[in-house]
Amino acid sequence: MTKLTLAALEDLDRLLPLVAAFHAEEGIAQDEATRRAALTPLLEGSPHGCVYLAGPRRAPIGYVIVTFGWSVEFGGLDGFVDEIFIRPGVRGRGIGSEILLTLPKTLAKAGMKAIHLEVDRGNESARRVYEKLRFESRENYMLMTRKL
Repeated sequence: MTKLTLAALEDLDRLLPLVAAFHAEEGIAQDEATRRAALTPLLEGSPHGCVYLAGPRRAPIGYVIVTFGWSVEFGGLDGFVDEIFIRPGVRGRGIGSEILLTLPKTLAKAGMKAIHLEVDRGNESARRVYEKLRFESRENYMLMTRKL
């Protein structure tokens, strides 16, 4: 079982290269100062979300960021898997699936009612994995974004 550790501010320098690698893979343009500013509050205990390191804390093999919200539709606290990343060298071993199977159980015990994630419509392999983990597409809904 892959160990998940709640990340703290002292983990920032280990986390930044992982987040940069994820952003490079996904084509997310973001400079390090912006990335650092976005992660720091989560690592300091912000009530808006948290970061978990996957694997050994000193040499993590990945991470998952969950942000928190409130949904009347789902009956209370909900979460969004904002980012999940596993180093390419250890992918294909079920680590991401294991995280997305165990983390929701832990969050449910803490009172979370639903967890959401976003997947590229064309990424069939990821969609199949998420569906096996009981994430359901909401065909009548589409995530829409307005940058502020």
